[in-house]
Amino acid sequence: MSSEVLVAGSEVRRPRPEVGRLLYIVCMAKSATRKKLTGNKRSRARILSSRTVYRGPVFWVTSDRVEEPGGVRVRRDLIHHSGSVVVLAVDDRGARLRVLLERQYRHAAHDYLWELPAGRIDAGEQEMKAAQRELLEETGYRASRWRRIFKFYASPGFVAETMSVYLATGLHSGQAQPEEDEVIYKRMVPLTSAVRMIMNGTIRDAKTISSVLWLEYVWHKAKLRKKAFA
Repeated sequence: MSSEVLVAGSEVRRPRPEVGRLLYIVCMAKSATRKKLTGNKRSRARILSSRTVYRGPVFWVTSDRVEEPGGVRVRRDLIHHSGSVVVLAVDDRGARLRVLLERQYRHAAHDYLWELPAGRIDAGEQEMKAAQRELLEETGYRASRWRRIFKFYASPGFVAETMSVYLATGLHSGQAQPEEDEVIYKRMVPLTSAVRMIMNGTIRDAKTISSVLWLEYVWHKAKLRKKAFA
């Protein structure tokens, strides 16, 4: 997204010289606290020790002793992940946008959730290839236009997983190829309905909420619309 800055012209008048004004410059010593903060240029923690306490097929967990940039030494338990892709698949052929949503059971939530197509990036796989694969496997759709719109951390307090959201347009339907443990129901939902589902609590998945609200914002900004869907 881009922003525009409008600069209005104005008449410049030179101030009249003033007599008798004294200028005092007061020099104050920098506080020790400020000097300590600005002098520390490290932006990453220094790992003092790390051990893997669990390793599974999807993620692994480490228990780390670290010295963080502020000088605090602490233990941090982290869930590591290879990263995920999220597909904001949009049918933009009509006057109203429609968003492709899935509904599937999530054990962590103990309920069925409405979500965007998403999945893990396999070892050595490129992000966009992973997004294209996940869209095809879970929904059967292909898209002719792809663009990454943003990337975020899923839960940076203790999860190192990143999620990259791809806008997919120019959709063509086909046969889904889900994995053996996936039971997925899909539906094309008007953007206005998807936003309403977010506001009334029907959609509770964070990656879906952020992506759909991004789309709603961009679509209603006429100056950004062409760039977003180019």
